Amino acid sequence: MTENPTTAAPLELSQLDLLFNPRGIVIAGASTHPGKFGFVALHNVLAGQFGGAVFATNPERPTILGIQTLASVTEVPHGAADLIFICTPPHTCADILRAAADRGIGAAFVASGGFGEAGPQGVELQKELVELAESLGMVLAGPNGQGIISTPAKLAAQIVAPIPPAGHIAVASQSGNLVSAFLNHASHSGVGISRAISAGNAAMAQVTDYLRWFAQDQHTKAMAAYVEGVGDGRRFAAAIHQAAQNKPVVLVKGGTTTRGAQAAASHTGALATDDRVFDGMARQCGAVRCHTIEEAFDAVAAFATCPLPAGPRTVVLSSAGGWGVISADAVSKSKLELIHLPADLKAAIDKLVPPRWSRHNPIDLAGGEGRDTIVEVIGLLADHPDVDAVLYLGMGIQSNTAAHLRSSPFYGEAELDRICQYHERQDSRFAAAVTEASNRVGKPILAATELGVTQPQNPGPATLAEQGGYCFASADRAIRALNHLWWYADWRKRHLS
Repeated sequence: MTENPTTAAPLELSQLDLLFNPRGIVIAGASTHPGKFGFVALHNVLAGQFGGAVFATNPERPTILGIQTLASVTEVPHGAADLIFICTPPHTCADILRAAADRGIGAAFVASGGFGEAGPQGVELQKELVELAESLGMVLAGPNGQGIISTPAKLAAQIVAPIPPAGHIAVASQSGNLVSAFLNHASHSGVGISRAISAGNAAMAQVTDYLRWFAQDQHTKAMAAYVEGVGDGRRFAAAIHQAAQNKPVVLVKGGTTTRGAQAAASHTGALATDDRVFDGMARQCGAVRCHTIEEAFDAVAAFATCPLPAGPRTVVLSSAGGWGVISADAVSKSKLELIHLPADLKAAIDKLVPPRWSRHNPIDLAGGEGRDTIVEVIGLLADHPDVDAVLYLGMGIQSNTAAHLRSSPFYGEAELDRICQYHERQDSRFAAAVTEASNRVGKPILAATELGVTQPQNPGPATLAEQGGYCFASADRAIRALNHLWWYADWRKRHLS
């Protein structure tokens, strides 16, 4: 849904604490039917091992997933819960809000549809619900939203899957399905989520309110948002600028074409915004603009796992030539600089590999590396004062060979286990060298291989994930993410110094 076009003041950030860190939660409209939202929401809260009190309401009082339900919200002990998650028909929501407020509940997430997205009657019903919530002093998320993730609180109050690993990425979206897309990428890559919320129709709490809250959240390092429309442009820009001064903000905008805008309008009733104006606003306010969810996740994962570069000077390290060529092409289309290798760096690498290596950037070792060469060269590049960032290509190749050997009919006969273990240890060492060097010198050192997607259990990508790193799916995607890192670092230098 579009940002609410009203001129009401932004929410007090303390109100959102109740959404993301509730003492207890009530699932209103819990169901015995596994296909109903009221069952899935209760299941996910319990499966996520929420640490606070969990209550559920159902007029027939069945026991659901081991929880004895209550006939109504009026039976919830006063002060035992801060958040109510509503899965009941739209005409029931007002009475549930009143009962919740009477029990000391200060926040509501309304998963129910049939409000602003459903035509004039729904718009009026939504307006009345917001006015009621305001009069009760409650914060209202939704309606027509998919849910809330708050991994520090072990809260997974949502009507979809998955429950992502804990991490430092926060997500707010006007589309519930695109929240799920970020959660799926997090689950696959291991670069986890701190908070995530589907804003739904954003009748009261809006994407910008969540971003402002994420900016002061100690568990969040970077945030991503998907929006389709902007109501109050000045308010939106001010919130983005405020958030970006504290932490990286990655924006994806839907409805950038005529057909896309039509789809956005039919999806959420969002008003189309001129894409050039939106792009200019994002850049001026310090937000990184991305055009796909994959690009956005790459960017926000890079921000969450890498230090910002001090400059654009980049070196690419590859064990084969083709990857380096592709990387050079990608760098040439970015604001990064593929530097000429300094003489002292060339001399140092000369001591580690035969003369056939490329002797320029990208560095192609041409198969001349020994057991420790990759680790040593990564260290040399990281330590050099003329290098601001490094991209390492080729991690996982040896383990991929090992996987093939292990599946061979000759595996036992040829006693290949020893060499397979060696290959796998090497890739684990290379991945560890990436994170160790980056942490030691405070520079972004990125690694990219398609094996992170095609073979995520490969010891290279797997070790990188275990150590808190992110494996990019290709050199192009890594360079694009690094370019975003440098753009934001440069914006901070120019605007916040």
